Amino acid sequence: MVALRYFLSSGLFAWATKRMRPGLYDGLEQQISREIRWSLIAALIYGAPAGIVFWGWRHHDWTLLYTDPAAYPLWYMPVSVLIYLFVQDTWFYWSHRAMHHRVLFKPMHAVHHQSRPPTAWTAMSFHPLESLTGAIVIPALVFFVPIHIGMVGVVLAIATIMGVTNHMGWEIFPRSLVHSPLGKLLITASHHERHHEEYRCNFGLYFRFWDRVCGTDRGFSARIVEEAGHAPRAAR
Repeated sequence: MVALRYFLSSGLFAWATKRMRPGLYDGLEQQISREIRWSLIAALIYGAPAGIVFWGWRHHDWTLLYTDPAAYPLWYMPVSVLIYLFVQDTWFYWSHRAMHHRVLFKPMHAVHHQSRPPTAWTAMSFHPLESLTGAIVIPALVFFVPIHIGMVGVVLAIATIMGVTNHMGWEIFPRSLVHSPLGKLLITASHHERHHEEYRCNFGLYFRFWDRVCGTDRGFSARIVEEAGHAPRAAR
């Protein structure tokens, strides 16, 4: 299922790139093939703990997953999604930043940064050691934070869409969102591309919160801002 989700999402946005930004991925065929190979390995690693947790939920009631909407107030459903996203974002920020240390970068994170520039197929192009750090978060959370099974689907959908669109190499979201008050809180390709350009900034996954708190937010990629036609004054 993880591999299928990867192919459907990355394939869809790669197709959109071909239609809306023709030529952007020209000459990157070998890179994309490498990204797909690493991503298939990552899919196995991500799928293993998820499969174990799902089996445990179905057969042994190990987790705090629930299916009855009346088990918790309805307002808790979107709140649980936000909790999961924030915890995942927090884990990602600090583990990602740690992997940029010279001791960890080459054995864990260099594979991901071999994608120059990143493409729609880059989102899961990880070394197995890096995949392990990301694969455990949501499976671990279901033992501590109650969540409706449908809301898990929402979390995974957001993770998939943002993971792909943040690596596409161009900004798919409109200027009205990217440079809005909401856009200043969220990470899109304009923000994450700068991480791939400079390495030492913009470490977040979904939100700019930790980057702002820790002084690692360097704003947007000048190239993407220019290509998207966004005003330079709004490039932060």
